[in-house]
Amino acid sequence: MRILLPILIVAFVTAPVHAQQVYSGRAHALTVDVPRLDTTVRVDGILDESVWRRASVLTGFSQYRPVDGRPAEDSTEILVWYAPNAIYFGIRAFEPHGTVRATLADRDKIDGDDYVQLILDTFDDRRRAFVIGVNPLGVQADGIRSEGGGEHAGGRGAGGNFDNVDMNPDFLYDSKGRVTEWGYEVEIRVPFKSLSYQASDPQRWGINAIRKVQHSGYENTWTPAVRANASFLTQSGTLEGLTDLHRGLLLELNPVVTGRMNGSRDTTGAWSYDTKPEAGLNVSWGLTTTLALDGTVNPDFSQVEADAAQVTVNERFAVFYPEKRPFFLEGIEQFNTPNSLIYTRRIVNPIGGLKLTGKVGSTNIALLSAVDDKGISASGTDNPFVTALRVRSDLGQHSAIGLAYTDRIVGSDFNRVASVDTRLVFARLYYFEAQVAGSWTREGGVGTTAPFWEMTWDRTGRNWGFHYTFKGIDPDFRTDVGYVPRVGIVNPTIMNRITTYGSPGATLEQWETFYRIDGIWNYDDFWDFTAPLEASANARSSFTLRGGWGISVTPEWSSVAFDSTFYDSYAIDAGTDTIPFVVPDRQNGLWQLSLSANTPRRALVASASAHVGRSAAFFEPAPARELGASASLDWRPTEKLRVNAQYSYLALNRVRDGSRLSTAHIPRLKVEYQIARPIFFRFVGQYASQKQDALRDPATDLPILIQDGDGILQPAVAEVQNDFRMDWLFSFRPNPGTVFYAGYGSSLTETDAFTFRNLRRVNDGFFVKLSYLFRA
Repeated sequence: MRILLPILIVAFVTAPVHAQQVYSGRAHALTVDVPRLDTTVRVDGILDESVWRRASVLTGFSQYRPVDGRPAEDSTEILVWYAPNAIYFGIRAFEPHGTVRATLADRDKIDGDDYVQLILDTFDDRRRAFVIGVNPLGVQADGIRSEGGGEHAGGRGAGGNFDNVDMNPDFLYDSKGRVTEWGYEVEIRVPFKSLSYQASDPQRWGINAIRKVQHSGYENTWTPAVRANASFLTQSGTLEGLTDLHRGLLLELNPVVTGRMNGSRDTTGAWSYDTKPEAGLNVSWGLTTTLALDGTVNPDFSQVEADAAQVTVNERFAVFYPEKRPFFLEGIEQFNTPNSLIYTRRIVNPIGGLKLTGKVGSTNIALLSAVDDKGISASGTDNPFVTALRVRSDLGQHSAIGLAYTDRIVGSDFNRVASVDTRLVFARLYYFEAQVAGSWTREGGVGTTAPFWEMTWDRTGRNWGFHYTFKGIDPDFRTDVGYVPRVGIVNPTIMNRITTYGSPGATLEQWETFYRIDGIWNYDDFWDFTAPLEASANARSSFTLRGGWGISVTPEWSSVAFDSTFYDSYAIDAGTDTIPFVVPDRQNGLWQLSLSANTPRRALVASASAHVGRSAAFFEPAPARELGASASLDWRPTEKLRVNAQYSYLALNRVRDGSRLSTAHIPRLKVEYQIARPIFFRFVGQYASQKQDALRDPATDLPILIQDGDGILQPAVAEVQNDFRMDWLFSFRPNPGTVFYAGYGSSLTETDAFTFRNLRRVNDGFFVKLSYLFRA
């Protein structure tokens, strides 16, 4: 009877479906006639209303990862119909082989659960699509999937992990789900107000669905998508006959009130607190179904979680942090450009801003203007004015051409960057991308201009592919509204890929190896055919095992010449005299061996990596023996509790005498308790211990001196950082615009690492935030 009961239940809930219009992806029935039904349903996660028996059904899924082209092991049905003001989806995901993974979670953090993504290409251009994701309980994860959209203007954001999806945007839709004896089912209502789409009637939308099955690690798609294709969205099906859609007026008002009390210790050890209540307003107006205008006055940019610390030992360039501020996140995918020439965190503390985003015909348009706080300027008396413009137009069926312009004006100084880029897709497997940019800067009455260029050629084959890039950045190139961490280089890269697949049921499901050769030249030396500053070659092999296990191994060989311009401020302390610093010769024979592994997505998920080798310590500079490791553990003991522990370690020892040059330890613990879908409590604790020895000349072992900002030589003394940070947060967020946050954060330091006996509080802060979304 235990065996028969689930079969009878499945037969009962699916029996009416067979009388409906059924579209099998594996049978290539990819053009869906969607019924228009003038009714509504209560979104409760139970597909028992009669209207669901009239919906069109998408079924016949195929495996996409790790091996494409095979029938999916687990059956899935997507039901779809629409009313005048919304489109409805029902999901029936059958699971006869394993346990359904479903937990309560904060928005966008369901990648450890079973889930389904609906891909809605509402402009039917096969270049950009809305992603509506849900786990078995209806917890939401959403974003924008783009083809060749460039680097995210705000970083990946949101903490989610959907491949090729910018998860910064959040949309208003209803969803609820439940786990059943035969799998799970979810009910979804997406108002047309939450989507932008064509102005034509009738409409034709692209559609696909992705199902992630955690017990096997497989990813299945409704259309029989293959990996031997330069575009995923071009392999979508279509929803036909959408007509007479009623979006109505779209006007959103989002008043925000925040209160902050920040405390700090002065030089005498006394504490002082700065209390700063603020009020602001965000306004969004849907001008048409394709264009939106957003404005903000005194926007709230409070962050609910501190940036994760990164190992900065032996880093020569700026570290990238993702955008987390609400005003910038809406429509931020429209500002994506190759090489991050638009990076919104360059706008530090704006007083107000205005933003226009959308699509007109075949052209995407995004315009952002903001006025930053005077305290951000060098003078402290001028407000920086920032403008970012991104225009991208479709070419043919799959290609595009784009323009980008940024402008930052501070008093009489300015920095302007303009670029043109293109992406050409041909023969299904290939694409060519190119970008040419120039910067114009005036600072202190001195003007400079400089170029930037990059070309990419890519083949995305099933068993063999390549990715070749050629980039050049002039030493004087500057972008005050973008993120380019290193200038003055020419960097060609050659990367080839070989992929093999195991037979059905094999332990080894996929073996993929990337062979990469990299070179970095000084920009002015490249055309003289001199030896590169840095050259490396590696071969990364990844093994995907049945059940979701993963292992990778990467041997690497490199050669480094220290860039003399980097050490212009260096000198040597000879006791009674100061002598010039001589840059050491090229370091050959450098190597590194890296290993990593991950477990399947279960209640307990672990990943770890380690590397060992001989490297170049750039800040001394000297050859060093390097040992690094990192580990992450995700534990979900209950439906509501999540624990994440991370640890990073890096040590550099001098080759010449074995002494320790630098060490970094960074453990991080995050504990989240999801009281209900909209309510959670979170604690984050992070300890950053980084130590660097006093720098010594590799040839003489004498102390190194470095010029400070005033041109005075100062000893490069030993540096120690033992910082402990704690953040507590209570969050109530029933929808993306209505939130209540209350939190406390504290930064502490101590002399001896990890003793926790003499921790000294450096600063702390309390904050509350209340916002409410009014939607007309």
